Amino acid sequence: MNNLKSSWSFVLIMLLTISSVVAQSTISGNVKDVTGEPVFGANVILKGSGKGAVTDIDGNYKIINVANGDYTIVGSSLGYSKYSKKISIDGNTTYNFVMQEDAESLDAIVVTGVTNPKAKIESSVSVTTLGTTSIAQSAPRTTAEIFRTIPGIRSESSGGEGNSNISVRGVPISSGGSKYVQIQEDGLPVLLYGDISFATADIFTRFDANVSRIEAIRGGSASTQTSNAPGGIINIISKTGQSEGGTIGTTFGANYDSFRTDFAYGTEIADDLYMHAGGFYRVGEGIRDAGFTANNGGQLKLSLMKKFDKGSVRVYAKYLNDKAIAYLPGPIQVTGTNADPTWESAPNFDATTGSLHTPNLTQTLRLGSDGQPSRGDVADGMNPISTAVGISANFDLGNEWKVSNNGRFSSNNGAFISPFPSQIATAADIADSFGAGSTLQLIDGTPVANESLVARIHMFDVELENFNNFMNDLKLSKSYDNLDITLGYFKSIQNISMNWTWNSYLQEVQGENARLINAFDPTGAALSENGLYAYGTPFWGNLARNYDTQYNVSAPYVNVALEASEKLNIDASIRFDMGKVDGNFTGGTESVVDINNDGVISAPELSVYSVNNAEPTAVNYDYDYVSYSLGLNYKIQDRQAVFARYSRGAAAKADRILFSGLDYQNSDRINALDFLNQAEIGYKQGFDNGALYVTGFYSKTTEQAGFEATNPDLIIDNDYQSFGVEVEGSYRMNDLTVKGAVTYTNATLESGDNEGNAPRRQPDFIYNLIPSYNFGADKQNSLGLSFIGQTKAYAQDTNELIMPGFVIVNGFVNVGITKDLNANLSANNLFDTLGITESEEGSIVEGQTNFLRARALPGRSISLGLQYNF
Repeated sequence: MNNLKSSWSFVLIMLLTISSVVAQSTISGNVKDVTGEPVFGANVILKGSGKGAVTDIDGNYKIINVANGDYTIVGSSLGYSKYSKKISIDGNTTYNFVMQEDAESLDAIVVTGVTNPKAKIESSVSVTTLGTTSIAQSAPRTTAEIFRTIPGIRSESSGGEGNSNISVRGVPISSGGSKYVQIQEDGLPVLLYGDISFATADIFTRFDANVSRIEAIRGGSASTQTSNAPGGIINIISKTGQSEGGTIGTTFGANYDSFRTDFAYGTEIADDLYMHAGGFYRVGEGIRDAGFTANNGGQLKLSLMKKFDKGSVRVYAKYLNDKAIAYLPGPIQVTGTNADPTWESAPNFDATTGSLHTPNLTQTLRLGSDGQPSRGDVADGMNPISTAVGISANFDLGNEWKVSNNGRFSSNNGAFISPFPSQIATAADIADSFGAGSTLQLIDGTPVANESLVARIHMFDVELENFNNFMNDLKLSKSYDNLDITLGYFKSIQNISMNWTWNSYLQEVQGENARLINAFDPTGAALSENGLYAYGTPFWGNLARNYDTQYNVSAPYVNVALEASEKLNIDASIRFDMGKVDGNFTGGTESVVDINNDGVISAPELSVYSVNNAEPTAVNYDYDYVSYSLGLNYKIQDRQAVFARYSRGAAAKADRILFSGLDYQNSDRINALDFLNQAEIGYKQGFDNGALYVTGFYSKTTEQAGFEATNPDLIIDNDYQSFGVEVEGSYRMNDLTVKGAVTYTNATLESGDNEGNAPRRQPDFIYNLIPSYNFGADKQNSLGLSFIGQTKAYAQDTNELIMPGFVIVNGFVNVGITKDLNANLSANNLFDTLGITESEEGSIVEGQTNFLRARALPGRSISLGLQYNF
């Protein structure tokens, strides 16, 4: 009997041992996103086993005590699409997988335009999130091209790396830049005003591997969350190093001259202390034929973040010194009628590849603001030089009190220099403008044929002397059972000091290596030297000028958020902006100067225009305005919600009202403010594999007295109204993802001589469609296309000349050579489509050939890249 018991005990022990061995298999691995970044905090479960794990900061996971067998492994994380695949476990197993970014997820947390971070499903704002993968799929060459894929945002990205015109929901582009849309970096404005002449905010921003994502809100609470942004906010959010890893990559142009290297690395360098550093450097001629090195420079960013039990502190810095070519309007030929025109390249000038830049005009001599001769280098282009240091802190004070502060000081200066065609005409017409019987010759003495096209160039030569700014946003919040109250105070000081020293030249219309032209009077006496015919811009009435002003803004605000029920959220906010402006500005004066010091007074030197420092105009005025916003969000189901909002805000003008003949020391006589009222109602729907957003909107703009440099006689004074609908969506079918957006806008002018007309350059529809496909054993390869387009629009408010609609097709292919090494082929404007984004002229003479000045999108450009992730 004892032997029998011993035998059964032995069998039982063996069975338990075998069972234990079977149950103790381990599955482990690593989870990354498609860029190679580790996915921290992802849930990894084995369906049917009841077992799972959470990835650590390196993206690693481990699930122990798993019985051998077949399972479905599921990975999920905020901002990523759910990963699911059948696997077999037979002993210890390693399984790595890649998660696809899903920034459109209704669970994604929004930090822009809200006082407290919220999930999209709970936010009563129209918000779009662009992750690095989404951005890469649209194959952008510049930061402005990234913004083209945001619904409701119209980004005219034909100007190069900056100097873009950005508008939202039919709100007008009245004087260039992004007047009603504020560009931010890490929650603070890049510049306090988005439409400063020759210093738009996008000039001082660069997209690189430091960027974690971009959030963009349209309308909504933007008017109360920051100053001068009633139309929306585009917030570029940086990486902090909480996900360890890095990347280094090189990209070069396959059919154009460009070479760029990007790098980034983030890690935990001590307990709860995280570091991220990165940047880029690039050099090359660029995507148009400049004839010289037109892009040269880079950026370096650094972030240190320390986490505490009840908060965190982040210190960050940026150094940007980048010379980027500025593409201004070029010659283009238009025939037919205003209602049905044919746009095509002008003789000897390809609209998609040509440039008015030429190696024969790379230096321009001028008198500086100090009255001394100096040289401007055309190769400087848009040259932002920015050194910025910031600190961001947030803490839980206990008893439901929280405080946060985000502050940054930026030292900004630089230059903007680029040739602008003030006139495109035949040589005969240009010669006649110098007097009957005048003639034109190339500088080598060759006569210019009367029928040849000639460009009268005004060299936009602007010294950005002092654009330093200080930004600080302080928030104190208190939470009750279902009520959050936030008190905030925004402070900003923005300097605007610049010097305009423009000269006038003549050059042939030639898309590459254009030659300069001299003018001669009927006696053969020279009227110009080496193509320069005026130290100034007499064709426009001379525009030498200098600003030296400071804008001091204080803005307290209050936000109240009420969770009225489990489904209904209500938020209301009010903001009071107070601005104080002081400084001075001055126009030009005429004098006789031997500016080139050759001992001879030439014809251009008989009339040299320079800044008149002896007669400044004092500036000393105040402005204030109230902004408010009220929003409701009702959650119908877990992934279904509706929202509504009404808001009012304003954008203050800076240099755009200087030189308008106003009383700059009388605050009651300064038209410093343009107001924007908006209403919107939206629907949000999440699916297992996608999301859909539909938003109807209405806006009314009251705008007064804005100055436009290219038309000094025009002072904008109009009211505008627009309504429309935005539709944005994404859907994933296995390895195929389709994203897209379309915005319909019906906009009209409500006052002035053009009342009832559509605002200039405003199409009825703007849209994008971006399909992409992932393939390979580990989905390490991908390819995709993007279709970005718009319907026709009027060139000017007079609604005569139509600019045709267009679709730009871009494509990319990404191949995983090894686990961490990727090769990339990107092509922008695959079909070399002619897309016109703006025209200086608003009409043509029907039935004849017209030569206009317009900005066209660049033609086909192909780049190759190699990136290593570590």
